[in-house]
Amino acid sequence: MKLSVIDQSPVSAGSTPADALGNSIELACLADRLGYERYWIAEHHAITALASPAPEILMTRIAAETSAIRVGSGGVMLPHYSPFKVAETFRMLHALYPGRIDLGVGRAPGGTPLDTFALQRYRGQQLSSDDFPQQLMELLAFLNRDFPAKHPFSRLTVSPDMPGSPEVWLLGSSLWSAAAAAQLGLRYAFAHFIDSNPTRAALEHYFSHFTPSRNLSAPHAMVAPGVICADTEAEAERLLTSARLFRRRIRQGDVRPIPTPEEAIAELGPSPETPPNEHGDWPRYFAGTPEAVRDQLIDMASVLHVDELMIVTIVHDHRARMRSYELLARAFNLTPRST
Repeated sequence: MKLSVIDQSPVSAGSTPADALGNSIELACLADRLGYERYWIAEHHAITALASPAPEILMTRIAAETSAIRVGSGGVMLPHYSPFKVAETFRMLHALYPGRIDLGVGRAPGGTPLDTFALQRYRGQQLSSDDFPQQLMELLAFLNRDFPAKHPFSRLTVSPDMPGSPEVWLLGSSLWSAAAAAQLGLRYAFAHFIDSNPTRAALEHYFSHFTPSRNLSAPHAMVAPGVICADTEAEAERLLTSARLFRRRIRQGDVRPIPTPEEAIAELGPSPETPPNEHGDWPRYFAGTPEAVRDQLIDMASVLHVDELMIVTIVHDHRARMRSYELLARAFNLTPRST
């Protein structure tokens, strides 16, 4: 089983966004040493609790600080951007770090409607994600040098023009994304930590409807659950309260930094209820001792027929986050790298 990391660069209460970005770099270096497969940076806009609106910038620093782990976007929110510019940016990263760059693409806004409007260059008309499939096809054509001969863009060269290409993944948390990834023959990453309800249906649809493409000859998917490991189940549950309160606040439009467990327990109560609308086969967050969490994750991966899990961990204490990834790596017997 391969393990990877998806990092939202959480800003803990009492710290700064600069601290959060420094924590991301430190965690990436640890993940590289521990033997994690890849390290992805999320994209979020105008939110105090999450520090990285530009994953490609943080990716450059993290790739420079690490030696072997793949580095990627989790993901670039393509509706905001020109496919040509995204292709140029990731071809630049590919030229700097060949064989190590992943381009994870999503269609979610990564913020509120106002954030989306502020990101638009042309505001004369209301844009939507309806043209996302066309954007994605254009991006793939730029990356693969695959425009028809009569297309005007066939005359463009995406520089740096180097052999190979970033590895492209479609991100999602719905049946729509599963269907799109299958139809286009793309690698698929399902954000279980965002919505656990459609996980099984989405993965089953992806595998059963996959169409081989120039990018990929056979289906390849991974699932991204939330995970918190600690030395005791009680400590893991205590740490989880911060993520639970953060999630509830986000649903209410409250984007404050990640609260302490003490603040979370005071607000949620000692035995918080199951979050609303969470009725999937597995919880969004797995919390407990590393052995117990490992067994649950292996069970989920076996049912879903995936051989890679991308782990997100939101806690207040950065040292506890580092410790969680370390305990999980040990439980899965990852092979450490010498760096």
